[in-house]
Amino acid sequence: MHLRNNILAAVVFAFYGGIFAQGDMAVLDSTSSREMFKLDGIAAVIGDYVILDSDIEKTLIDLKTQGASTEDVSHCQLLGKLMEDRLYAHQAVQDSLLVSDEQVNSTSDRQIQQLAAQIGSVEKMLKYYKKTDLEDFKAELYEINKLRMLSEKMQAKIVENIEVTPEEVRQFFYSIPEEERPVFGAELEISQIVKQPQPSEEEKQKVIDRLKAIKQDVEENDASFKVKAILYTRDDASRPNGGFYSMTRETPFVKEFKDVAFSLQEGEISEPFESPFGYHIIKVEKIRGQELDLRHILLIPEIQDSALEEASKELDTIRQQVLDGKYTFAEAARNFSDEKETKFDGGLLRNPINFDSKFELTKMDPSLYNQVRNLKDGEISRPIREDDPRGGPPKFKVMQITNRYDEHKADFARDYLKIQELALRDKQYKEVTKWIKEKIEDTYIHVDNENKGCDFANNWLKL
Repeated sequence: MHLRNNILAAVVFAFYGGIFAQGDMAVLDSTSSREMFKLDGIAAVIGDYVILDSDIEKTLIDLKTQGASTEDVSHCQLLGKLMEDRLYAHQAVQDSLLVSDEQVNSTSDRQIQQLAAQIGSVEKMLKYYKKTDLEDFKAELYEINKLRMLSEKMQAKIVENIEVTPEEVRQFFYSIPEEERPVFGAELEISQIVKQPQPSEEEKQKVIDRLKAIKQDVEENDASFKVKAILYTRDDASRPNGGFYSMTRETPFVKEFKDVAFSLQEGEISEPFESPFGYHIIKVEKIRGQELDLRHILLIPEIQDSALEEASKELDTIRQQVLDGKYTFAEAARNFSDEKETKFDGGLLRNPINFDSKFELTKMDPSLYNQVRNLKDGEISRPIREDDPRGGPPKFKVMQITNRYDEHKADFARDYLKIQELALRDKQYKEVTKWIKEKIEDTYIHVDNENKGCDFANNWLKL
């Protein structure tokens, strides 16, 4: 098998690790200048990107700080990973796979907001990361995120058209010796019935009228849409950057949002429209082929306490009807659930990773695990309130574990979707490996003499 060890890659990509420090981004003026001078502290150069010796040491320290095991992680492995990341970023620039300042700043602002919330305050965050000034911290995050986003764009482009056929999946599985086939952990199938409390028509109209007033003020009085978004939007992720998003048709936004966004001309502001999150207006700032830069304002109608209480009581009634045998859980979901994604499948939840119906216990989302961990087989939970982390309205649900599966060795028929995912990753890995080999030959690469003894996975030394 050629399955890549993703653990190191996943940890190294953590943005707050300080892995890609500002010093990494130094640009050398020409090939001749690279060849003529030996600069102290430079471990390697990939195209226009420099990796300092200190970057490797900082990476190791940061991995330890994050609680990752570094016992089997060597200096050479870390250097090889940093070189690979910069090769992606360098080639992304060559291929004009650019990211805008707005995109990078929006991501950095969101990360600062999340970190400050986790640690307690901006001041505590700066102290934790040993920074004296927020602007310096933002500048460092900017460089980290820009490199990461360029690298991700390049990796996505390399594998964007790769698919696996059923025959390729079969060949992949049976090429693995039986004694080496993966073991899948204990799994659950979970079903739920959801009631979504609704705001009154009066509350909906208040929000629509407010959005119309904002649109009118921007269009007629030259008010700033960005400032309005900072002041009023309920989208916490985009508020710090004035409601900004950059998106394509493949960006995982809800259909209602994308349909409106791609119907607008540059500079145009939409009429208020509804999505599962509330009501929006969108202003398109720039159209670059299939990519849009836009700002939006989200307002959410208030839901009265009486509507919340009614939803919970309705679920209690449905639950009792299932317990009394009037309906099966699946029938009740199809008849009464407000969640379109699950109701027509009898309330069965789908794993967002591979759309399978099974959730491996050790890999379940913690919030989902906490909701079902104490449920016995066939038991139905009491109504559970679930608040939307993105600021949308809360919902209520009752849940049931419909099946349990013990730990077992991979079976082709039973675990087809998981095996398909492994086969796809294997094919993608081979394509990425081929791409790296080709680009190494076409890219200026210098490895310092002290690191030439490394046994790299890739041919960085061009031997």
